Amino acid sequence: MLTTLRLHQHKLLLIFGLAVSSLLACVVIGDAKQWREIDWLDVLGEGGSAVAIAVWMVLILGSRPAGRVTDLLTLGLGLMFLAMWQDNLDEFIRLPSEQWWDHWLESVAMPVGIGLLTYGLFHWHREQLSINRQLQKREALFREHRFIDGLTQLGRADYLKRQLQLQFNKNPQQPLTLAMVEVAGYRNCLRRIGHREGDRLLREIAEIMLLNVRPQDVICRYSGERFAIVMPSTSEAQADRLLQEVAAAVRHFAFKTGSPSVTHFQQLVLSSAECGQAMDADHLIARVNRGLQSQPDGLAVNRVA
Repeated sequence: MLTTLRLHQHKLLLIFGLAVSSLLACVVIGDAKQWREIDWLDVLGEGGSAVAIAVWMVLILGSRPAGRVTDLLTLGLGLMFLAMWQDNLDEFIRLPSEQWWDHWLESVAMPVGIGLLTYGLFHWHREQLSINRQLQKREALFREHRFIDGLTQLGRADYLKRQLQLQFNKNPQQPLTLAMVEVAGYRNCLRRIGHREGDRLLREIAEIMLLNVRPQDVICRYSGERFAIVMPSTSEAQADRLLQEVAAAVRHFAFKTGSPSVTHFQQLVLSSAECGQAMDADHLIARVNRGLQSQPDGLAVNRVA
C-alpha cells in the first residue's frame, strides 16, 4: 500500500496542503470563538465526516494505479473533504462576513465533489465489469468442465497444452520444466485388482501428488496412468529434487484392497525436460514423452499381506 501511495503523493500533498492553507487563513483573518459558542455536536459530525472522507481517499489511492478513474475519485473526495474541513473550522473560528472564499468552499466544493465522485464511480463500475468479463473468460478457458478429467478431477491433455502456452506467454524469460510421471507396472496391477480398484488407485495417487507439489505447480492426467506436472520458474535441476519427493511419497503409499486387505505399493517412472528457446507446447510434451519411454520399467508393484 505504501508503494502505491508514493505514486499519488502529489495528490495527497495538494489536498492536505489546501486544508492547511485554509486553516492558516482562518487563523490570520478570523477570531476564535468562545468555548460556550462552540456546537460540539456539529464538531463531532462535521469533523468525523472530514476524517472519514480522508481515510476513504487514502485507501483508494493505496489500492489503485494512476489513471482517469483514480483521478476522478480522488478529486471528488478531495473537494468533499475540503468542504467538510472548512465547515468544521467555522465551528471554532468566526470569519468576517465579507470573506467570500469561506462560503464558496463550503457551499460549492461539496456538490461539485459529489458530482465528480459519482462520475468516477460510474467509470469505476464499468471498469469492474470489464475486469469481471476478462476473469470469466479466463475461468471458462481454463476451468471448463470439458478440460477436466472425470476420474481424477485433474486437467486433461488439452488443459495441459493451454497451461503450457499460458506460461510461455506470461513468463517467456523464466525457466519452465515439464515432467511426465507414470505409475510403473500399472497394467499388471490392474489385472490383479480389477478396473474399479485400479481407478481408485489412480485417484488416490493423484491426491498424493497434489499434496506434494507447490501451489504454483499444475498437475494434469495426460493419459491412462500417465500424469504431467508443469513447474513454472523451475530449472530441471530443481525439478529433479521436487520429483524425487513426489516419487518417495507415492512409494510409501500403502494401497489396500480386498477383505482381508492386501497392500499394494507403487513406484513412479519419471521424465522431465526444461523448456528451450522457441519451444512450443507440443514439442516440449513430445520431448518429455520420449524420455519417459526410454526409462526402464523395473519392479513396479509389490504386494504384501
